[in-house]
Order: sequence, then C-alpha cells, then structure tokens
Amino acid sequence: MSAHAAHKTRKLMEHMQCLLSLPTISSNSAALDMSNMPVINYLAEQFSALGFECEIVPCESTNGNVKANLIASLGKGPGGLVLAGHTDTVPMDAELWSVDPLAVTEKDNRLYGLGSTDMKGFFALILEAVQPFLGQPLQQPLIVLATADEETSMSGARKIAEIGRPKARYAIIGEPTGMKPIRAHKGVMMETIRLQGRSGHSSDPSLGINAMEAMHDVLSELMKYRAELQQRYHNPLFAIDKPTMNFGCIHGGDNPNRICGHCELEFDIRMLPGMEAELLRTEIDSRLRPLAERWKVGFEFTPLFPGAPAFMCPAESDLIRTAERLTGHAVGTVAFGTEAPFLQNMGMDTIVLGPGDIDQAHQPDEYLALDRVQPCINMLRSFITHYCVKP
Repeated sequence: MSAHAAHKTRKLMEHMQCLLSLPTISSNSAALDMSNMPVINYLAEQFSALGFECEIVPCESTNGNVKANLIASLGKGPGGLVLAGHTDTVPMDAELWSVDPLAVTEKDNRLYGLGSTDMKGFFALILEAVQPFLGQPLQQPLIVLATADEETSMSGARKIAEIGRPKARYAIIGEPTGMKPIRAHKGVMMETIRLQGRSGHSSDPSLGINAMEAMHDVLSELMKYRAELQQRYHNPLFAIDKPTMNFGCIHGGDNPNRICGHCELEFDIRMLPGMEAELLRTEIDSRLRPLAERWKVGFEFTPLFPGAPAFMCPAESDLIRTAERLTGHAVGTVAFGTEAPFLQNMGMDTIVLGPGDIDQAHQPDEYLALDRVQPCINMLRSFITHYCVKP
C-alpha cells in the first residue's frame, strides 16, 4: 500500500472511530435517550474544514436532550445531489456484544461497532468520497444532510420538511441496502388502544365491566379489518405484497381474583404506497367506538408516534436509471422504513442506497463488511460526478 493510500485509510478509520465513539442513542425511554449534538458538531467541524458551508438546524428536543440536523453544502445552484443519513442509533445491550460497541473493531474483514452499518459509518465514507471534488467548481451543489431521531420519531426529517431545506433535485439515503438501489418501501403507523372498565370481585361478574373481555372483541374486529385491508391493497413489487397488522403487546388487570378494570393494546400497521395513516385511523375509530359503547367501557385510541409514510420513487426517474447503471443492480423494495418520503415530498427524486446490510442492524455485533467500503466510496464519487460535476 502506498503512503498516500495508507493515509486515506487511516483518515477514514479515524472518522469512523470518532463517529462511533460518540453515543447518540435515540429512544422513547427517557432513561436511554441521548442528544445527537456530539456527532452533529463533529460532522460540522469536519465538513467546514473541507470548505462546506454548514448550517445546524435545531429540531424538537426529547426527554430534555437537545437534537439537531446538519446541512452541509458545497457549491450553489438550483439542482444538485443530497447524500443523507441519520446520526442516531438504537439502544444497545452492551453485555451481549463480543467487542466494545462504542469503538471500531476491525476483525474478520469487518468493521464492528454500534452504527457502523446503521448508519453513522456512511458519513465516514462520504468524508472520503468528497475528497477529489474539493477546490474545484461544481456545476450543481453537493449537500450532505445529517438528521436526528430517525430511529424513533423522525423529528429530524419532519423538521427538514417543515423548513423546506435543503433544496436539490436528487437525494440518496445511505441506509443499509447491500449496495442495491431501493425505490420503494412500506410505511408504518404504531397505535395504542386503552379500554377502561370497572373492577370488582371476580366471584360476581355483575359487579364490574371486564376490560379484557372487551379487548377480546376489539382484537377480533381488528383482525377482520386486517383481512379487509389485505383484500383491498396489494403491490407485487414487495416480497410481502400486502399490508400487515401486528399485535405487539397487551397489558391488563392486576390480579386473577379481580375483574379486569383496564386493558391496553399496542399494534402496528405496515402500509403499502397509496395507503394513508389518517384514513386508516378514521376507519379503525369508526369500527371500534361503537363496540366500546356496547361494552360501556372508556375508549382511547391514540398514535404512539405520528407515523412514517410509505415511499415510492417513479420508475421513470433518471436517478433510478443512473443507480442501476452504477451499481449493476436492478432497483428493488424493502419492508423497513426510512426518511425517503420526507425528502421526496420536498421535490427530490429519492432512492435508498447504502453499503451495509439490514440484517446486521439493531443487534449485537453490528458490522460493516470491509469489502463494501471502497466500492461505496467509488459509487458515491460516480454519483457526485454525474449530478454535480457533469449534470
């Protein structure tokens, strides 16, 4: 390896080490949730040193933790390319890791660490990919977008959509797709239903109203509705070509000899493109509220978070054709959600394309395969050349 190549490798590993060593866990649990500002400040410092114009955009703080996005721009113009990713990670079970989750460990031709593949490692690759374009005029701007709280509320992407920046023509989100371009994914809504009955001595059912029994009817009605949705919506682009509804957790009552006075259900729906969360919520409410009235139980139906829309990039997009040419892979679809619909709704042709694999995400010993690093850097340089240097 030449001295120049060794220096580049060392610099990339330094970026990876710094990014992963700064914990930025995003969680609905106040005990686990953290600010993402250490990574935002690090990226702003690095991109500013390379000549990018950096703007830190505060977004909604959670659990007392400050959150922000970063928009780093090189060049000016009405078009251009956005390379986007999120700065947060899921929580970790450190005792289940065989290596330090807050460090980069290189072994078995892999780079281990929390966020290596999902997806702080993507920013280290961007920092390397932009090197040949520094100091030369770009015909269209290159923009790096780093967001907050993708793993929970997507408040960072929602803030970007609210302010209408950055402006660009194309966007690539570097979520783990195995270097295969993704043009569509499902959306997700997560909901909770709370029923309030009346407790009493279990020896006489007439003394109370059993919320758990009422919830049994709620579940039956939701299962009927699920079957109707699966008859109504179908998309052959997806491996699971119908919407799904999963009953994730249920809690009720407090003792076997007391009539169950309260019961709570949490569930999710994975929506196909064309399905709207608010319409589904209206339909669910109209089916369940009369049932609750018949049982004479209190009824509360609320979202756990606003939901993330489904996403589909038009098949005729130049970005799709370019991605297929540069990667050698036909575009596909995935079941997991991303920030893509928020960027698309701002007017950008958007795809999801990154070096990691989704089956490595959200689990102990997360890693990025070393043989994906240089191909991803080369691919990003080709996209920058195509859309920013020779648009």
